[in-house]
Amino acid sequence: MGASEKLVMQKINKSFSGISVLKDVDFSVNAGEIRALIGENGAGKSTLMKILCGIYEMDSGKISIDGSDVTSKYTIQEAGRQGVVMIHQEIVLVQGMSICENIFMGMEPKTAFQTVSFSKMINETKKLLEQLDMEDISPDRLVETLSISQQQMVEIARALAKNARIIIMDEPTSSLSDREVSLLFKQIRRLKSQGVAVIYISHKMEEIFEIADSVTVMRDGCHIVSDNIEKISYEEIIRHMVGREISEYYPPHVPCFGEEVLKAENITTDKVRDISFTLHKGEIFGLAGLVGAGRTEFINAIFGVEAVRSGQILYCGRTFHAKSPREAVKNGIALVPEDRKLNGLFLENSIAYNMTITVLDRFIHWMFPNRKKEKEIIAQYADKLSIKMAGTEQLAVELSGGNQQKIVFSKWLASEPKVLILDEPTRGIDVGAKAEIYRLMHEIARSGVAIIMISSELPEVLNLSTRIGVMCEGRLVQIFDLREEEVSQEKIMYYATGGHAGGHEK
Repeated sequence: MGASEKLVMQKINKSFSGISVLKDVDFSVNAGEIRALIGENGAGKSTLMKILCGIYEMDSGKISIDGSDVTSKYTIQEAGRQGVVMIHQEIVLVQGMSICENIFMGMEPKTAFQTVSFSKMINETKKLLEQLDMEDISPDRLVETLSISQQQMVEIARALAKNARIIIMDEPTSSLSDREVSLLFKQIRRLKSQGVAVIYISHKMEEIFEIADSVTVMRDGCHIVSDNIEKISYEEIIRHMVGREISEYYPPHVPCFGEEVLKAENITTDKVRDISFTLHKGEIFGLAGLVGAGRTEFINAIFGVEAVRSGQILYCGRTFHAKSPREAVKNGIALVPEDRKLNGLFLENSIAYNMTITVLDRFIHWMFPNRKKEKEIIAQYADKLSIKMAGTEQLAVELSGGNQQKIVFSKWLASEPKVLILDEPTRGIDVGAKAEIYRLMHEIARSGVAIIMISSELPEVLNLSTRIGVMCEGRLVQIFDLREEEVSQEKIMYYATGGHAGGHEK
């Protein structure tokens, strides 16, 4: 073990029910190093990290921390004593408790009488918050009053309170704005300067190249390659992740589109103002903008979630204002929501249940289901979307993020919509699944469905859209037609940040 190596995992193997999920995996990280760990969903990243955290027991292999082999009975408690802490993608703080109570939960400082020393807990919390540039926030403030990025800082403070020397961050920026990401990266670099080893798991390639010192790629439960970040290219990482070249990552633009399907005229709600645009059959209309620009609020007005205060929506040539999502769906408008786990899926129900929930009337008559018809619907979309599953009765919660997203797509495609709204359709899924979603969107558009796509990834917006609308502070400030003009990320950001008080589509 090298002098600076904080962690070495060698020949790690793990199987579940006779199925091998990790095969002789090697992984290491140095003190004061930010090591990116990437791979498609199902590559084995989470299993490897759960072994490191003591959640799973490895079948065979060796783990050394600071030059000493861990015991055969390596538990969560032992991992904590070794300074291994994982910050999960979903915030796991107790919302109804204070910052200091969350930070010291389970390790509260005691008085001489063995009661909790709240004064010491508050003072120690102040010191931790000062380290994270949060000295203006009171230690006794309730966690539920904090922003997501502030809650993430509390998670880091808790890790520091545990004297963490190896911190695992799983998709830490999935719910953060660009500004919040910058603040997080500042703290990650500070941890690095203090000699902490950071293992950074993310599907966002631009983040990997910005924050990581090195990268390890996994595929199909195997270690594929590890290298310094400056010695490996984006294209090489993609090839290692998926095991093949992605020569056509983005499909070609839809060259033309048909008649007008939807038209918004001066739409105003409680959260957006005076929005006008048109949507055509077979079009992919991209909506760009910063977090809080009003993109989701606008499509919610179309989908019947937000009430329209003034203006009108014309749908297929007639005035249409959906009073509820049910009415929107009934009229051929579908929405794939930003948070698939919260709003898109019944996670504890089967794949079959989730895929057919929008079309029950097609195979259930007088409470008697036509199982043959149900299976035909499921088979059609399982094949069309290449959904990887053990069987249709498998629970949705057991699927990878990419396959969960495909289930949400299939649910709405089964309803045969005329307008399909996609809110961050590739958030939290790996690069291979993204490519499949892109091809699927292209096929859907070519079949004549009109698509509205919200995405915070500008390369996605530029490479998939036929036209792009840019929102800023609740207004649609600019529309670009990619059939007629060259558009850059810089130009989109100029409008998204308020660089121009634009008008509407003529």
